Amino acid sequence: MTTPAAQAPGEDDQQRFLERMGRELTGWADPVQRLRQALARDELILFAQPIESLQEPGTYPMAEALVRLREEEAALLPPGEFLPVFEHCRMMPEFDQWVLRHVAAAISSGSIVRRFGVNVSGQTLAETGFATEAAAVLARAEVDPSSVVFEIDESDFLAHPDAAERFAAAAKAIGCKLLLDSFGRRSVSFAALKTLGVDYVKVDGVIVRKLATSEVARAKLSTIARVGEVIGVTVIAECVEDRETVSCLAAAGVRYAQGFGIRPPEPIDKFLGR
Repeated sequence: MTTPAAQAPGEDDQQRFLERMGRELTGWADPVQRLRQALARDELILFAQPIESLQEPGTYPMAEALVRLREEEAALLPPGEFLPVFEHCRMMPEFDQWVLRHVAAAISSGSIVRRFGVNVSGQTLAETGFATEAAAVLARAEVDPSSVVFEIDESDFLAHPDAAERFAAAAKAIGCKLLLDSFGRRSVSFAALKTLGVDYVKVDGVIVRKLATSEVARAKLSTIARVGEVIGVTVIAECVEDRETVSCLAAAGVRYAQGFGIRPPEPIDKFLGR
């Protein structure tokens, strides 16, 4: 029988491995300390990318919260440069909590966008107390919980279906909305929409980018749009880069679009009406 004492070295070895990987990814001498400093000193910068209503062009009923990390000489690192380190160091729940707190603060400051999408990682899905803490954060900020849309990536649902279902139930119980992200990246299966009870589904860019040239992509999108209408799930297309794609979306009956062809991410202060 393995004793707790015998397990400890293995855990220490794993932590050292994660820290080494973090150093290799970033060049930071102490990645965990650097990330904790960024969280404590608010060195993360909140951005938002609006989602446009295709039925009312120029209106943005929702935006996705995104984050940059301030580095030396005022440089801003994109998520791909630092999120893998949070993941390696098992710190994604702390990161997601930081994002939620600052989104709540932005909403309470008078955001002109009605709702914000907040991404939750696979690690956060497994945190049973996250929804309770979220409810407390929103209550302290005096924010309507329906103003927050938790975005669950389809790959995290497939990898952790039980945890995702528990998280979804807890999030809905406190009044937040749910979105299934990156839908259709691998195959189009509607089981997750019913299982999680999502309010929104975001069609993956692998489909959206091919709309102008691929009949298969257009057929997939049309099917998703029809099913969404029948079951009451709002369909959003991500990675929209040009007006030709917008025309394809409108023809399929998709109501919302997000991407650099719509509007790029901007510091969240741009949406606060200050």
